[in-house]
Amino acid sequence: MSLNRRKFLQSAGTLALSSAVLSANASSLFSKHPIGIQLFTFFNVIDDDVKGTLTKIKAMGYGELESAFSKKGGYYSFKPKEFKTLANDLGLTWKSHHVLGAPFKLPAGAKMPSGPDGKPMVIPPMLNLTDNMQQLVDEAAEGGLKYLVCAMTPTGTTEEIKQSIAVLNKTGEAAAKAGLQFAYHNHDMEFKAVDGSVPYDLLLSETDPKKVKMELDLAWAMKAGKNPVELFKAHPGRFPLWHVKDLDASRENIMPVGSGTLDFKPVFAAASIAGMQSFFVEHDMPKDAFASAAASIQYINKNIKI
Repeated sequence: MSLNRRKFLQSAGTLALSSAVLSANASSLFSKHPIGIQLFTFFNVIDDDVKGTLTKIKAMGYGELESAFSKKGGYYSFKPKEFKTLANDLGLTWKSHHVLGAPFKLPAGAKMPSGPDGKPMVIPPMLNLTDNMQQLVDEAAEGGLKYLVCAMTPTGTTEEIKQSIAVLNKTGEAAAKAGLQFAYHNHDMEFKAVDGSVPYDLLLSETDPKKVKMELDLAWAMKAGKNPVELFKAHPGRFPLWHVKDLDASRENIMPVGSGTLDFKPVFAAASIAGMQSFFVEHDMPKDAFASAAASIQYINKNIKI
């Protein structure tokens, strides 16, 4: 996940947001499915005003939420039931939550990225499925979630892949017992061969297809050279969740949906093959989260048939 962006011009964000608010009730030319958003999009701002952020998200026209990591830890400083109540009171459905598969470690030589204040980010220890699986499952169930999603897990070596598969299968079992559906979210790294095997292929083939579904990040899959529709055809019904972000021509920079180079229309046309139940717009560390989210939902409402 890229963590290297700063704020854009405030005026641009204000104009984009106000346009989205005005069109929230009238611009859905095609969409009959609730449009969700991954709250990692707002990582740099949400903890300062959780209710205010969610209120703006609702005003744009979003209906479903997928939560992720908070600078305050847990669920943006709320307990699971409290966050669910807050979302519901604002007319939003908290659908899914992201957790780590293993303890968080910066890549070798990497430094913690800077926040809006220019200082290195400081975040509390994050729970993970390797060490805290049952607690995370129990909290997701307490919050009334439908899905618990592993945001990422180590897949750089054969041994890491084996360990990750074991953790995913164990979590899938526990989640099913708790009434949850467990899923795995990809980046592009899972499509890079390790010792002659593609990690994503192993994750698909060596986890229980009923208890471990996939949340396909469409952009990362396409960056890796994969056609999402072909993945859907090869594993029908395995992809109930999607992440939707756009990329520029270099495939290095994330952009609001519709402003990049990715063609989402054929992917959404294959939603029934995938078994898609919910999708979440995401923009990792945008310059202006509100402007990006507003632009994305306007594009989807006007151009994507769901």
